[in-house]
Amino acid sequence: MNIALIIAGGTGNRMGQDIPKQFLNIHDKPILIYTLEGFQKHADIDAIEVVCLEGWHEVLWAYARQFGIDKLKWVVSGGQSGQESIRNGVFNLEGKCSDDDIVIIHDGIRPLVEPAVLTDVIAKCRQYGNAVTSMPYNEQIFIVDDEISTTKYIPRETLRRVATPQAYRFGKLDWAYKKAFAEGIGIHGSSYTNTMMVELGERLYFASGSDKNIKLTTKDDLELFKAYLAMDRKDDYLK
Repeated sequence: MNIALIIAGGTGNRMGQDIPKQFLNIHDKPILIYTLEGFQKHADIDAIEVVCLEGWHEVLWAYARQFGIDKLKWVVSGGQSGQESIRNGVFNLEGKCSDDDIVIIHDGIRPLVEPAVLTDVIAKCRQYGNAVTSMPYNEQIFIVDDEISTTKYIPRETLRRVATPQAYRFGKLDWAYKKAFAEGIGIHGSSYTNTMMVELGERLYFASGSDKNIKLTTKDDLELFKAYLAMDRKDDYLK
């Protein structure tokens, strides 16, 4: 079984809106529903779990019914941090998943995940035990010496930028979050599942990514998302 674990527990303060950004409506549809539709429509996804901001559970269930997201099986509350939210989602799957089931973790505010990206991250996880969506890094990276100058750089060929979706076998994922929170490993600051796994000594495997898979953090990101939607609608019209 392949379960999508969608993280939608943030408040989205940087967007400057009165409601959480994952529930902002774009063309009469919440951003989170665009995200869920990508998983709903994918043949390899069997079930969806959403870690949702407290107080918004019933709103989410109502939207799911309205937009036909019938793969949504569980909604749980988020934590005080991203890692706590993911942990809550993972622990809720205990007794519902076998160790070999694949859990695909994805940000609820990345609404443009493409089918080919999902297919590859699941396939790579099935092959290696985990997979993280990744892309080449196309800019030069220099190391600051004294705030105004540098003499060292990191060859960009040695770098990959990673995002969600990320996929892990449930047994390893459940073990990792128990160990990480018991020992305080990889759970602080901007840590995510991938960085936590590395801190726990696990090797990660790269899967395909896409530049279209943007994270909606600012108002400029919203405008880019709208532009992508307009392009997709134009492509559909021209077919």
